[in-house]
Amino acid sequence: MGTLEDRLHTDMIVALKARDSSRTTTLRMAIAALKNEKVAGKEARELSDDDEVKVLQREVRTRRDSAQAYTDGGRPELAEKELAEAELLGAYLPAALSDAELDALVAEEVAAAEASLGEKPTMRQMGQVIKAVNARAAGRADGSAVAARVKAALA
Repeated sequence: MGTLEDRLHTDMIVALKARDSSRTTTLRMAIAALKNEKVAGKEARELSDDDEVKVLQREVRTRRDSAQAYTDGGRPELAEKELAEAELLGAYLPAALSDAELDALVAEEVAAAEASLGEKPTMRQMGQVIKAVNARAAGRADGSAVAARVKAALA
């Protein structure tokens, strides 16, 4: 078991004892997602800390997407529930980068690409810059936000 999974499990037990059904259910779903990821593929494997964070990020993103769908469908009570679950799971994720920190990271990677290429990177090299920024952000920034910032920096 990874450290994140241990924390989720411990917090679930606390929620069970406190009879907090919504928290218990949300944490159970997160633990189940981690266990499903462990056995996905041809053989079972242990998840690294990064893998655990990615699974939790996927769960948060799923809940936010569901909340948006419920809002669009005129079901605000269900959207509220999904957003509450996303917020609860989001507390287990590493702190997100601020806009200024993300902009600085993008600027550094664009400068590094420029130094290695000898000229300012073009849109053709955008994928390489995005990959480098995502590697340095290590799950603390949304991929679409990174892509948008890199595209703006290269334009």
